[in-house]
Amino acid sequence: MSKLIEKDQAFVASTYARFPVALTHGKGSLVYDEEGKEYIDMGSGIAVTAFGMADDAWRAAVESQLSKLQHTSNLYYTEPCAALAEMLCARTGMKKVFFGNSGAEANECAIKVARKYAAQRRGADAHLIVTMKNSFHGRTLTTLAATGQEHYHELYQPLTPGFVHVTAGDLDELRAVLATGKVAGILMEMVQGEGGVFVLDAAYVQGAAALAREYDALLMIDEVQTGNGRTGSLYAYMQYGIEPDVVSTAKGLGGGLPIGACLIGARAEGVLGHGDHGSTFGGNPVCCAGALSILSRLDDALLAEVTAKGDYIREALSGAKGVKSVSGLGLMIGIEPEDKSASDIVKNCLQNGVLCLTAKHKVRLLPALNIPWDDLKRAVEIIRAAFAE
Repeated sequence: MSKLIEKDQAFVASTYARFPVALTHGKGSLVYDEEGKEYIDMGSGIAVTAFGMADDAWRAAVESQLSKLQHTSNLYYTEPCAALAEMLCARTGMKKVFFGNSGAEANECAIKVARKYAAQRRGADAHLIVTMKNSFHGRTLTTLAATGQEHYHELYQPLTPGFVHVTAGDLDELRAVLATGKVAGILMEMVQGEGGVFVLDAAYVQGAAALAREYDALLMIDEVQTGNGRTGSLYAYMQYGIEPDVVSTAKGLGGGLPIGACLIGARAEGVLGHGDHGSTFGGNPVCCAGALSILSRLDDALLAEVTAKGDYIREALSGAKGVKSVSGLGLMIGIEPEDKSASDIVKNCLQNGVLCLTAKHKVRLLPALNIPWDDLKRAVEIIRAAFAE
């Protein structure tokens, strides 16, 4: 065991089941450990390093901002914060942005927006937030309560009250909850990443959007993992023909720096006022500068490339030996083994120089959006072999 691993195990809280690998550096989709072994990164820090490691344009933007202002409080204006908010609104049609540090914080903001919106219009009883079973929305007490997976709830009772979990695909069940008149908002992922890379049906999503309008609830889309080009569109909801009231995002937005954003549409743009919400590090100029570099390069050509690479992975692995099914959208892919555990396959890939992830019983792939074709094809062959063994 290396000294670095020993130090980590001695002093870092034991909340992560780390692989026995200490990564030291990387470039693009290739990363290296202490011993110099090369790995093809098919996880990108769980959909975070959108343009891979040490991306030149991203690094230049971050370094430039570091030499000016690394932080101010939100009592003052900064150019990167305002410019990023403007770009997000221009690209989505949303009206306002609140910046935090993570996806969980973006979802916390969304929940507060929905509850205040409903309270102002229908009173304090209209406070329920409807989410889907099998969803994942974060690890704070409130976003755990929003998460529709019971095993995340077991150790942390009592959780924040006011959440109802319904079955994705069942519009009758959703309508029954909305008909109580107590629902402030619906929060949903277009692809349930932590839930096993389960893609929601378009007819259901459109039906849910119509019900949200009918019952004056806000439609909130969690794009923490699916957003920022991951699924082949800027945000996954754009492939569903809907117009959300709130969009939360994080992960790939910062390219490796901690930033979350809650985008608020026209119906609720005036809900938050002075003192209603805040974040010490939200809108940090360095994080926003990095995010501007990422967002500005998520153009149609890159998104088409994401789609093409996702199609390649699905075609290469669908029907392959040991593969039961392949799910996902763009470069957010889940591969279900026939008779092996996903964790064993991931360990096999690790030994052979490919970093993969799991999502429940599936192997999950979230490579950098610009992963070179040669690296991608080499990784897919190693993954195919791991399933076949």
